[in-house]
Amino acid sequence: MIRSMCLAAAFFAAAVPASAADGTAVFESVCAACHQSGGTGTPGLAPPLVDPALWQRLGDKAPDYVANVMIGGLTGTITAGGQGYYGLAMPSQAHLTDEELLAAANHVLQDLAGTKLSVTPDLISAARAAPLGHKALIALRKGGTP
Repeated sequence: MIRSMCLAAAFFAAAVPASAADGTAVFESVCAACHQSGGTGTPGLAPPLVDPALWQRLGDKAPDYVANVMIGGLTGTITAGGQGYYGLAMPSQAHLTDEELLAAANHVLQDLAGTKLSVTPDLISAARAAPLGHKALIALRKGGTP
């Protein structure tokens, strides 16, 4: 039930995205329905994006990971902050403009994750052209290579 409500909220919020110039506003209008305001996550449904261990493990691959998750979505099983997320179903956000994706992705990387990394327009284009599959994203998340 919670998963359905979250997906419905994400769908309706995505129908009227915020200004592409403001990553916080895009995140709050599209992503926060599941990941919560400030990226704290929803236990059992959407992992926290404020996850220092994840960002450290991803290192300089973090921009690729974020761009590909946003474009292709993510399904499967992951662990974040010691909590299991089973049957994870992060929907693709490919309906957003490149500017909206860049703004939200860089908000996640810089404001929530606290990195100095950023997603570039080239990464968004590459992810749109050939998004990494779920298996590759899970491997990348675990510190491997896609």
